[in-house]
Amino acid sequence: MTLKLSVLLLLLVSAFARSAQSLQPAGAADVPMPSAVLGFTPGDDRKLASWSQVVDYFGRLDRASDRVNFETLGQTTMGKPFVMATISSPANLERLEEYKQIQAQLADPRKLGAPGVRDRKAAELIKRGKTVVLITCGIHSTEVGSYLSSMLIAYRLASSNEPDVQKILDNTIILLVPSLNPDGVDIVKNWYDKTLGTPYEGTDPPELYHHYTGHDNNRDWYAFTQVETQITVDKIHNVWHPQIVHDIHQQGATGSRLFLPPYMAPVEPNVPRQIVEGYTQLGNWLAQQMRAKGFQGITTNSTYDAWSPSRAYSHYHGGVRILSETASARIASPITLKFEELTSREGYDPQKESANFGPLWRGGEWHLRDITNYMTTGAFLLLQHAADNRTQWLQRFYEIGAQAVRPRTKGEIWGYDLIRANKKNYLALDNALTRAGVEIEYCAVGPHRAGKVVRLAQPYGGFAKAVLELQHYPDLRDSAGHPIAPYDVTAHSMSLLTDVTVRPIKAPFRCEAIDWCDDNTLPKYEITKRVALYRSSVPAIDEGWTRFVLENNGRDVRSLRDAELRVGNLIGKFDTIVIPDQAARTILNGYRRGAMPPELTGGVGTDGVKA
Repeated sequence: MTLKLSVLLLLLVSAFARSAQSLQPAGAADVPMPSAVLGFTPGDDRKLASWSQVVDYFGRLDRASDRVNFETLGQTTMGKPFVMATISSPANLERLEEYKQIQAQLADPRKLGAPGVRDRKAAELIKRGKTVVLITCGIHSTEVGSYLSSMLIAYRLASSNEPDVQKILDNTIILLVPSLNPDGVDIVKNWYDKTLGTPYEGTDPPELYHHYTGHDNNRDWYAFTQVETQITVDKIHNVWHPQIVHDIHQQGATGSRLFLPPYMAPVEPNVPRQIVEGYTQLGNWLAQQMRAKGFQGITTNSTYDAWSPSRAYSHYHGGVRILSETASARIASPITLKFEELTSREGYDPQKESANFGPLWRGGEWHLRDITNYMTTGAFLLLQHAADNRTQWLQRFYEIGAQAVRPRTKGEIWGYDLIRANKKNYLALDNALTRAGVEIEYCAVGPHRAGKVVRLAQPYGGFAKAVLELQHYPDLRDSAGHPIAPYDVTAHSMSLLTDVTVRPIKAPFRCEAIDWCDDNTLPKYEITKRVALYRSSVPAIDEGWTRFVLENNGRDVRSLRDAELRVGNLIGKFDTIVIPDQAARTILNGYRRGAMPPELTGGVGTDGVKA
């Protein structure tokens, strides 16, 4: 090679390097990619991150990027850090307290003064405010794609100088929770790693992935029994009042590749119409955009309803909930599906294009990378909409608050009397309403004297009405006249759950509030000394809930496993054995042989029954 050619080649390489460097976002070299911390890229087959790795990664993002504030909000059931990353432009992060105050005033227009001046003051706040988006991941810990995707989402937001990302950072404040159930991250990872390369690879762990409630942790958004729910409500929802909540889930493997709102009927009647309009508009737009980008197998208006506040706290607190459900693999292991193996769910057939399903996914391999691609694409499109329509989102949010605090008119329910029957249960209801931001008054005068009253003309009166009144699930029928089964729950009447009499107030009333203080000392219940709770090798949610109740009544309850039960001599160890609600066949036989390691199969067996 001649000297002239060598010099020319060197100049070309140097020019290419400079060009590549100019395309790289400023400061991106200092922001660690997930692979630099984890040793793999989230979405790689058969790779899961531990919770300590996730926390470590977000901590490094916080130190490397002025777009990320990372904090620990509390401790989980099993003592792990419950964390959140706040992501926005550096200028916005410097003014977070100001934006919190804007949100609080728009959420409760009473703070803006008399009705005649509220609209004017709200318009000024809307000009200054940002769309607040809460992204929650990993509440169901076998749905591993979302907690892995959280790191991909955060990295791009922290490092990219793309115009679309810059607009998102300027116009939104993103609250990113990498997992709503950090304990389950490690429970699932430990079992997955233990069984990797064995016949049991990709199976669910033989224990509840939430220590007490398993899958039911996503049914706790109205009773607030679990510490993870309490942290999320107390330190995120009630502090920030997000306009949009993007709740990222996975669903079964054989249906659609992705579900997005709008939801199927029924919609709970106390959900504001603006919420329904918001999730319908945004969900349909996301589906349209993803189809245009080549994503397949997308359904809307199917499978999932908007009936119960037990799953949708934000719907009663001014925020549109966008539930996304991406098809699963076998935890982190790929699967292969034939087109004819795809199965229908309520509202669509994955083998037929329709108005609310398509384009067809013809089957084939389905990897964890497919899951993270659907999730991250959907998240950034949602953030784009939140940024592009900032004024609209804030205006809608204010209108919801204004409608909530309006005076009631003749024929409407004005409030509720709460009449205590059982002290312990009454306090459970009182605490749930208070945690949800519901104002409870103690009346000194009038017909409600010396009693507690919930007035509906308040920001979260709709939540109170939804959980206090009796529900009547609608009689829904398909085109052939057959009943349409509910998605899960048909009622959520806290008054019945807690045995508190709730009496509607159907006329205007005066209630001069006085200072009052409940005696929060709960009654003590006598429980036999030596209590065992049967714990099958096959996890049962009722076992977890029962353990929660006993332990929260001060009992250090013993878990009785199959092997110990089969040995016998139980009367020498225990006074009482509690058998949780579980199928008798499952208790007797456990996992079928070959489905799980031998030590987990067999159930109590005939010896256990005799014992």
